[in-house]
Amino acid sequence: QVQLVESGGGLVQPGGSLRLSCLSSGFTFSHYVMSWYRQAPGKERELVAAITGSGVTNYADSVKGRFAISRDNDNNMMFLQMDRLKSEDTAVYYCNGPKTWLYGNAAGDYWGQGTQVIVSL
Repeated sequence: QVQLVESGGGLVQPGGSLRLSCLSSGFTFSHYVMSWYRQAPGKERELVAAITGSGVTNYADSVKGRFAISRDNDNNMMFLQMDRLKSEDTAVYYCNGPKTWLYGNAAGDYWGQGTQVIVSL
């Protein structure tokens, strides 16, 4: 069965960096689009970034220029490098997939357990 396991969250000061990882299993990873979503307290879950199997990317406007999504198809891993973090980036971040579309907020069928990111002094 499909499994997605995130790691790498934590507490960081504004302006700092974090790198999230997602290990996937149960499907042919390189064939599918994978995504990162986040959900802040009291808000709906939103798409942060998505990446195709060949590395084409899509970002939410709020993170463009600060976050970078990448993947390692040989090891079924996806990453989110988050730089210049802001307090408004505080949320639970979720790995999502597999799916076949890059654009739009619609998610794939499977979610990881989520990893908490807190940006605070």
